[in-house]
Amino acid sequence: MKEEVRRIQEETLAELKGVTSLDTLQELKVKVLGKKGSLTALLRQMGSLSAEERPIFGQVVNEARDVLEKAWVEQTQELEQIALQRQIEAERLDISLPGVSTIRGHQHPLTRVIEEMEDIFLGMGFDIAEGPEIETDYYNFEALNLPKEHPAREMQDSFYITEEILLRTQTSPVQVRTMERVHPQLPVKIICPGKVYRKDDDATHSPMFHQVEGLVVDKGIRMSDLKGILLNFSRQMFGESREIRLRPSFFPFTEPSAEVDVSCMLCGGAGCRICKGTGWIEILGSGMVHPKVLENGGYNPKEVTGFAFGMGVERIAMLKYGIEDMRLLFDNDLRFLQQF
Repeated sequence: MKEEVRRIQEETLAELKGVTSLDTLQELKVKVLGKKGSLTALLRQMGSLSAEERPIFGQVVNEARDVLEKAWVEQTQELEQIALQRQIEAERLDISLPGVSTIRGHQHPLTRVIEEMEDIFLGMGFDIAEGPEIETDYYNFEALNLPKEHPAREMQDSFYITEEILLRTQTSPVQVRTMERVHPQLPVKIICPGKVYRKDDDATHSPMFHQVEGLVVDKGIRMSDLKGILLNFSRQMFGESREIRLRPSFFPFTEPSAEVDVSCMLCGGAGCRICKGTGWIEILGSGMVHPKVLENGGYNPKEVTGFAFGMGVERIAMLKYGIEDMRLLFDNDLRFLQQF
């Protein structure tokens, strides 16, 4: 029986050298050392041996088992290493191949203009204020001196959700909300950038567009302060040689009111097709805050005064970059956007 154990050991070691897969290795282990394996079968025959032969035979079988177990561990490690190397080779990346180029994005011209406007006004000491795009009729109209049935409401064709709730037609409600919130603090010096909504849609109008409005409230604020702020803004936005002019106008929330023109960027004021031969281009509306609006904000118009202005970001962007159709700003055409 000792010779049989040695035979099984030698044959198994020889067979192990030819195994090339982990599955085959496991099958061979079960065949020899499993419950029905050849070496296990010999152990069951120990009962036929004498008491003196049993420990000697048991020692021989255990030594053979130890040799085979060690051989299996070594062969398993070798096969695992071979499998890992094959996996590495299969997943190898050829870094010498050229990469796949990607299209780089660009900042949208409207975003660029809004950020530039914010930087200009922040540099002049303004804070940025925000408010809801879904607004009440009170803040969008009544608090701005536009009571119900006021004829000036027809100037803004609005998107109403209910009789008292609408999409805001201007960012002016943020001015009233801010005055209510900070009263009686002075000065109030804010700009209000954001989206607004009106029923317009053509080459120069959009049902959704962007505005930046400004408000300054303090003691002794004058029209000349308004002009100085807007002149500084125009020169930083359109060039140091720009001039502005104020033309009398009407807005319910300011008195007196003025339209603001900037000297043409293309002809410098000489007259061209862009400025329609006048040398001037309208860019925004402005004026001194109406006393009723100050009262609605919580301030006493006998003690403080203020000015306000508002401009469309799309119009500023079109003038700055020479864009003739506002709809290009919302088409998301890469050929257009890549120019910026």
